[in-house]
Amino acid sequence: MSTSTPPPEDSSFKMYEVGDVEAIGAHCGYEYCHQLDFLPFRCQSCGGKYCLDHRTEDGHRCPNKGAWAQRRRENNTSGATLPTTEKPSLLTSQQCGSPVCKTFVHTSQNLGVHCSTCNRTYCLKHRFPEDHDCKNLTPLGARPSELAYREQREKLKLGFGKLRSWGRAKQEEIKPKPKPTSKAAQLAALNKLKQTASGDAKVPQEKRLYLHCSATDKVTKDGKPKEAAMFFNTEWKVGRILDVVAAKLGVENLNNSAQGADKILRVYHVESGEVLEFSEKVSQRMLNGNSIVLVRGLEV
Repeated sequence: MSTSTPPPEDSSFKMYEVGDVEAIGAHCGYEYCHQLDFLPFRCQSCGGKYCLDHRTEDGHRCPNKGAWAQRRRENNTSGATLPTTEKPSLLTSQQCGSPVCKTFVHTSQNLGVHCSTCNRTYCLKHRFPEDHDCKNLTPLGARPSELAYREQREKLKLGFGKLRSWGRAKQEEIKPKPKPTSKAAQLAALNKLKQTASGDAKVPQEKRLYLHCSATDKVTKDGKPKEAAMFFNTEWKVGRILDVVAAKLGVENLNNSAQGADKILRVYHVESGEVLEFSEKVSQRMLNGNSIVLVRGLEV
């Protein structure tokens, strides 16, 4: 499968941002596909999630085809005018936010670039975050709670980045093959899962729920999240499944003693694209053959 590249701004589809929970993975919304895609696209006309092959409006037979283009035309012809500004001069300018630079910005020669992360303005030479050491700066005007939120968000972005890299590599390894759209193919896939799944032998056959389980904290030698086929009791709650999967995959579980949200393990349900509550009953949220991922630090 070819590696996807970010679509242009004037396209009918867009990729999810790295920090977005839905960026972890989703099944293609096209009725004849349903392929699990770790780099999904969102259609800007109907809002559905689709794989690389069906990301365009024609590719998934979009029911709202052309809606995004209509909105774009309306925005471009709204008649809004930009406010006039005073001509830049040394009296209205300021120096570059970098302590080692004395270049004046907001002048006719250098308009300056504002960094929304640290809330400072820089010359063209220091406009990029890595050029002005942005990650080590305290944002101007930021409150302590905002700083903690930014730090937590950066940690989540790092975790999502690792998960997306794994998903991209996995997609490149998988050769194109017929989609298991028929009930017979789905049943065959479920039977294969049941043959390899492990779990509590005391759970009655009629109450077993079979899932594909993985965790971003635990990776194999080649850097991929460790996976396991497992079965659980349909009467169990999400919190109990989390404990069992963490023990099976060797993931450190600090949920009963963790002091910060970034230490808490959560269960991400791939099919719904949601982080599940610990108190939810698994039979109400999952079906046989679904996939879950243990991710540390996600908010519900």
